Order: sequence, then C-alpha cells, then structure tokens
Amino acid sequence: MNTVVPYADPLYRDYRPIVNVGEDDVLILDDQVGLHPSMGPIQKMYQDGDVAIIHGVGYENSPRSHFRSMDIWHTCEPDSLGTEGWLARVVRDLDPTAENVVTAVSMGPSLFRALVGPNVPVATVENINSYGMLTGLTPEEKLSRVLSRYRRMYSPAIGTGPVMDFLGQTGIDALKGADILAAAPANYTSDIEYANSTIADKLKGIAQIHMAGLGSRIFYCDHGGFDTHADQINTHTRLWTEVSTAIRDFFDDLEAKGKADNVIMFLYSEFGRRVYDNGAGTDHGAGGVCLAIGKGVKGGQYGQYPSTKASDLDQGDLIPSIDFRSVYTTIVEDWMGLDAVPIVGGNFEKPEFILN
Repeated sequence: MNTVVPYADPLYRDYRPIVNVGEDDVLILDDQVGLHPSMGPIQKMYQDGDVAIIHGVGYENSPRSHFRSMDIWHTCEPDSLGTEGWLARVVRDLDPTAENVVTAVSMGPSLFRALVGPNVPVATVENINSYGMLTGLTPEEKLSRVLSRYRRMYSPAIGTGPVMDFLGQTGIDALKGADILAAAPANYTSDIEYANSTIADKLKGIAQIHMAGLGSRIFYCDHGGFDTHADQINTHTRLWTEVSTAIRDFFDDLEAKGKADNVIMFLYSEFGRRVYDNGAGTDHGAGGVCLAIGKGVKGGQYGQYPSTKASDLDQGDLIPSIDFRSVYTTIVEDWMGLDAVPIVGGNFEKPEFILN
C-alpha cells in the first residue's frame, strides 16, 4: 500500500496515520492510485507503456512466514512442501538435455530455490568480475578429481548416494559455467554509469551476460530489506530509490545495445503488508502487488486493487484476488512459449500483460 498507493481512498490514512505516503508526494498514475515518490524512473516507464502492475497477488491462507511463503512462491506448492523450483522446470523444458550450463543464472551468494531441480544446471554468480577465477582447474578430468575429493571429505557428514551425486554434478556444472561466463565482462562496454548499489551491481552483471549471447534465458536476483516492521518511511525511500534507478540503468543499457526487446523483468515480494501500520512500519500481510517491466509488456494495471473496507479484510490483511500461479502462467505461456500446467501445477486464468 506504500508502493502502489491508494491515495484517493480515505481509509488509507485512517489505517496508516503515521506510516503513509504524503498525498502531495504520490507519483500519480490515475485518479485512484500512484507510486511511492522514490519510484520516478518506474513511473516514467509506466507512462511509456512498459510497466504492468498486477494488483492483489498472493494465495489463500497466507502463513505470514518468510520461509514458508518463499517456499510456496519458489515451488508453486502452497499445500505441501515442494521439492523442485518452478523455474527449474522451465529450464528443463528449455534445455531438456542440459547442454547449456548457463541457461539459468542465479545472481547472488547462493542458489535460489526456484531454480533448484535434479538435472538442472544453474550458474550461481555472486560477482561476475571475479566469477571465472577458478577456471584454471581444467580439463574436466581434473575438475572431477578435485570434486571427488570434496565428496569423500564431506560424505561422512552429508551421506552418499543421490545427494552426493547431485552435489558433485552441481560442482562440475558450476565450474563449467565459470569458464563460460568469464568472457562476459571482458566483451562488455557501456556508456551507462550504473548507480552505486548492490541491486545495480547485480543487474549490471545480468546485462553483461545477456549481451554476451551465451544462451542464458533466465536470471534471478533479489534485493533485501523490504521487511519494514520499523523505520519504513526512510527505508522505503532508500530501497525504492536503489531499485528504481538500477532498473532504469539496466534497461537503458540494453536499449543502447539493441538488446532490450527480448527481456522482461518480474518483481514480487513473498507477501504484502498488514493494512494497519504499527506506529513505525507494517507487519507481514497477504495480498500484494507484482510488477512486470519491459518492451514486451502490455503496460497498465491488471486485477482490482483489493478492497480496504474493514468488512473485506481478513484479520487485518488485504485479500488476494489473483493467484500467484496465474501470473507465472502468463510468463511461462505468453513469454517463454511453454506449457504452464506442469510447471505451475494446474490451470490458472492468466492476466494478459504480455504483448502478442
């Protein structure tokens, strides 16, 4: 509610008398809603028709737990503990024989669960500029010997069998990926000066790999700190400045090289926030908002902003009106050109936010 602000709703300031966006500060989108004042670059992209705002996204019976909710978003399994990431299934469909170990790239210090699946190689990159430093371990026979030593070293603690085989193959794939991706920074030039933030660094790394033409199709990264139980006003201002500026730099970079038309960016959080502020921030909620950005996006707003009437709230939460798997279905079918049913686990009516 402080990201896509229902500024015309008189209940908004009743619910959030302290933690709100000033009416004069809202970046107006229409006569009902606007964006947080730090989202100027995204407002401009919205005005250009390149941003889709999907309202009220979530699922029933939100547990308000970071770990469980992220698990649900990563695996598309809201009723059971999922074992495979939804994007891992996408990667398997795109590259069923795992020929390209950099079809998917996870930007960060660890592999995101959405990308985890058996026989699905994923390159995990914390810093693209230093990622290729281990590629001296060649040829592959030498890599295998090194990794087998690790397997022997750790097997008493972890066990043997499929788990260790998976870890061993993951290690080989990671080192292969390092070898391939090492060329990306060397072949990259740009007149765009990215902002100084961790999200800008990640998006610059993604731009470098995308423009290197290595066959990478999926990139995943995050930007933490939005769990604003306290000091939300100042923290939101900083975070949305970082994210919005980095996104604008990223797309400016791709557009300057003619590489933007085949990229969309999807932004989500694992849950929305409670309707009532707590005096300094907001606590875990349910229904939230997602954004899709890019030249391939049919800009505008999708779904209805969840009702803020007290009688329509669920224990102080906005009630989701669009299942998150519906949004995934749009991306999988209309953007990736794949059958979404086995990937998201069923048939879901999709919001049509991708250009035909």
